Amino acid sequence: MDTLETRELRYFLAVAEELHFGRAAERLGMAQPPLSRAIQQLERRLGVCLLKRNRRGVWLTAAGEVLLHEGRAALDATTAAARRTRRAGDADSPAGPRNRLVLAVKAGASHELLHKLLDAYAAAPDAAEIEVLPSGLCEQEGMLRDGRADVALMHTPFNSLAGFDSEELTTEGQIAVLPAGHPLAAHKSLSLADVGGIPGLPLARWPRHGTYPPGPGPEIHDQTQLAQLIALGRTVTVLPDSARAWLWAEHTAVPLTDAPPVVTHIAWPAHSRSLALAGLIRTATRL
Repeated sequence: MDTLETRELRYFLAVAEELHFGRAAERLGMAQPPLSRAIQQLERRLGVCLLKRNRRGVWLTAAGEVLLHEGRAALDATTAAARRTRRAGDADSPAGPRNRLVLAVKAGASHELLHKLLDAYAAAPDAAEIEVLPSGLCEQEGMLRDGRADVALMHTPFNSLAGFDSEELTTEGQIAVLPAGHPLAAHKSLSLADVGGIPGLPLARWPRHGTYPPGPGPEIHDQTQLAQLIALGRTVTVLPDSARAWLWAEHTAVPLTDAPPVVTHIAWPAHSRSLALAGLIRTATRL
């Protein structure tokens, strides 16, 4: 049997991600015995062992690792199809809004570029409505894959463009954002080593793909929290130069001499055939 149901994939992914049948069942809102039977049935249908189980726990086999990766992509694709179809259906309704595109952006980044893009596109004939969807670090990728967004402003080397079509828009340097009263704030420039070893001022930690990197710095959930912690002298961060647009008076931005340049791209799903999206991309590349 070469076909899989979305229900089966949801069940398997819950177990594969939790590596615990009880927690997976709770996450799915079901009892554990039918979940166990569903996984066993899936293994029989595929003819492979997906999970190893003993008294010490649950772990993935090589086949299970493959289905975890492929299953996530498959569920994202079906979810994206449903979300984008609903948006297209809204535009078809006589009483509904005009054609709409959802643009994912990293909160606080590319502020000036975003303003220019929205103003230029709004002036184009038959422009679609643009809904701006702010996101955290690296979240734009997931939003494109699962259909929450139709297009995104993404930044290399932080974001991966794998699987997307894209056009390069701008290149900029990076800055360290420090509390305004800190001694290093008076410097004309700093290095990454300077910023990474400040006593009592650890680097802020952003989640990447749902997990936080190790370190003593605070776990950052949103831009406002980050701004507050920097102003209080609790953390320092490294951001693209365009982030200066949202800094507070209690912050100081210092250029970094050895940080890699940040390249902003406009990215979209490779299979997209949206005329409205094509118009937005043409506008972006002409800025």
